[in-house]
Amino acid sequence: MNRLQSYYTNAKSELLKVIFPIKEQIRSAYLSVFIVVTVITLFLALIDGIMSLSLSSIIN
Repeated sequence: MNRLQSYYTNAKSELLKVIFPIKEQIRSAYLSVFIVVTVITLFLALIDGIMSLSLSSIIN
């Protein structure tokens, strides 16, 4: 029982040390991830289109 109480006390003290992000940091991180994912998606779509066109011209 003493070990459980010690674990709970230590876990609570460690949680008090955690610094949670503020709303502006979350918004900035979300926007950064959205932009990077969009750019990578467009790049992969462009590469896929180029490879499809080149492969179809080789086959025909």
